[in-house]
Amino acid sequence: MTAGPLPPARGRLVACAPLAPLVWFRTGGPAEWLFEPADADDLARFLAALPPEVPVMALGLGSNLLVRDGGVPGVVVRLPKAFAGIERQGPDTLRCGAAASGIAVASAARDAAIAGLEFLRGIPGTVGGFLAMNAGAYGREVAQVLVEAELIHRDGRRETVPASALPMAYRHGGLPAGAIVVAASFRGHPGDPAAIQAEMDRIARLREETQPTRTRTGGSTFRNPSGAKAWALIAAAGCRGLRRGGAQVSEKHANFLLNTGGATSAELEALGEEVRARVRASSGVELEWEIVRVGVPA
Repeated sequence: MTAGPLPPARGRLVACAPLAPLVWFRTGGPAEWLFEPADADDLARFLAALPPEVPVMALGLGSNLLVRDGGVPGVVVRLPKAFAGIERQGPDTLRCGAAASGIAVASAARDAAIAGLEFLRGIPGTVGGFLAMNAGAYGREVAQVLVEAELIHRDGRRETVPASALPMAYRHGGLPAGAIVVAASFRGHPGDPAAIQAEMDRIARLREETQPTRTRTGGSTFRNPSGAKAWALIAAAGCRGLRRGGAQVSEKHANFLLNTGGATSAELEALGEEVRARVRASSGVELEWEIVRVGVPA
C-alpha cells in the first residue's frame, strides 16, 4: 500500500475506488487511489510531488483492460471530460484531448471535412488508450495518422513528441515508460463529409455484424500472429463457446472473451490461458495477449 499522504490536488482523489464499473468487463478490484485531475497542470504538479516509488497507471475507457480481482496498487489516473476537447489545427489536422473517444474524433473529422480518420470510429477507446497501444481497425492504425503526442512523464515533466520519435509497432505505441498522454494530433486529408459519414456507417455495421458489441467484453483478446488471424486459430482449436465459471469465449467472434454475468477477472484470465494452451497444442502458435492485464490477484 502507498505509504504516507498523497500530494494536494485540485482534481478528484478517491481512496479504495471501485474500478469494475469503469472497465468493460465489469470485473476486478479497486484502485488504491483514483485520481481525476482538474487539468494538465494539476496532473503535472501532482506527479512531480508524488513519491517516485508509488506506481501510477492511466485508465481510459477500460475497453482493452482486465483488472485483477485484488485491485491496483498506487494511483490510477483517469482523465475527465476536461481532457476530451477536439480542435482543428490547419486544413487537415485535429488536436484531440486524451479523453476524447474514437467516435468523437471521427465525427469531428467528418464535420471538418477531413477524411482518413474514419477507422477511429471502430476503435472502442480514448485517444490516450489507442495511442498507447497503436490501436487499429479495418486496415488502418494510429501510427499512420499521428502527428505528435503531448505527454506528462512520471516525474511531472511535460513534453510534445513527434510521431517520428515514437518506435510504434503492431499494437505497441512506443511511449516512454510511465508517460501519460494528455493530447495528440492526427492528420487526414480533405474529404467530403457525406462520404466520410458513409464510411463511418459501414464500419459501424461491420462491428455490429461481426463482434459481440452489446456484451461485457474487453475487445480483441489476443494479437493476430504474423500471417494469421487469432480468431481463426482459436476456432480451429475448438474454443468457441468454451466456458470457465461466468467467463466464456464468444461464439460470434472467437477472439472475444465475455463476462456472461458474475465472472471474476481470475476466471476470465484463466479462460484466456486455456485458449492459449489449446491453440498452442492445435497449431503450435503462441498467442500473445492484446488485452492489458493489471493489478494483483485476489
